[in-house]
Amino acid sequence: MRFLLHRLLQRLHLLPSDPYLFALQEEQAAYVVDLAAFEGRAPDLVLHDLVRDGKQMRPMSQEAWQRWDNLSPREKEVAGLVCLDYTNRDIANRLVISIDTARSHVRNILYKFNLHSKGELRVVLADWDFSAWEKS
Repeated sequence: MRFLLHRLLQRLHLLPSDPYLFALQEEQAAYVVDLAAFEGRAPDLVLHDLVRDGKQMRPMSQEAWQRWDNLSPREKEVAGLVCLDYTNRDIANRLVISIDTARSHVRNILYKFNLHSKGELRVVLADWDFSAWEKS
C-alpha cells in the first residue's frame, strides 16, 4: 500500500523521483490531493502555493510571537480579549479594572506591536485561537 501511494505521489509530481530529497507524510499528501481536487487545480501547484505562503508567513508569525512574548501577563489577557472583539468597557468589566486602565493596556499593546488600532491587532493575530479564553 505504501509503495502504491509513493508511486501515485510521484506521478502527481508531489514527490521527486528520489525519495531521499523530499518526502511527504501520507496525511499531508492526502490533504494536498484533497485540496487540489476541491480547488480544481493540479496538486503540484497547490503544494507550491502552500509552501510559498508558509514561507512568507513564517517571519510574520515569528515576529508576532516575539512581540507577544514582550507583553506582560495582563497585557496578554487584554490582547486576547481584544482579539475576541471585546470593547474596552467589556475588558474592564471582565478583568475588574477601570476603563482607563483597559485603554492604557490596549495603548501599550499597540505600541509594543507597532500598530495603530485594535483592528490591526486582530489582523496580526487572526490565526491565533483565543476561544478558550472566553470560558475562563
